[in-house]
Amino acid sequence: MSEKPLNRAHKLIMQNRRARHEYEIISTLEAGIVLTGTEVKSLRAGKVNMQDAYVIFPNNHNNEMYVTGLHISTYEQGNRENHEPLRLRKLLVHAKEAIKLRTQMQEKGMTLVPLSMYFAGSTIKIEIGVGRGKKLYDKRASIKDRDVKRELQRMKF
Repeated sequence: MSEKPLNRAHKLIMQNRRARHEYEIISTLEAGIVLTGTEVKSLRAGKVNMQDAYVIFPNNHNNEMYVTGLHISTYEQGNRENHEPLRLRKLLVHAKEAIKLRTQMQEKGMTLVPLSMYFAGSTIKIEIGVGRGKKLYDKRASIKDRDVKRELQRMKF
């Protein structure tokens, strides 16, 4: 059997900028996501909101990960088979990675947040990050750094 190269074209669907502002991201991971047909069609139209989304482990006995709070709008041309906008969606990761993420999440102040969704070839991937909540002064410092960089860019041109 020949190995397929992983040179897939990435097309960004949505990026969670609020998560990068609210959390200090320590590590990231690419995961697959289980979706229905109408959800994929809504994602192609860009009808997704991931501001209040986060990742949970609902069962203590297995390492299945689910994303909650991810709002994918119903498909306008859908019929009675349309999906629920705020349902739990299963994430697809290897068992070792799930165990590693669970142990990181059990540390004080750590959480798993989705950072972005994108098409990787014909599949939809979600990038999740292990983050620690920023304090108010950390947020102010990052805003100040961003403004300074913006001013430097203006001065160059």
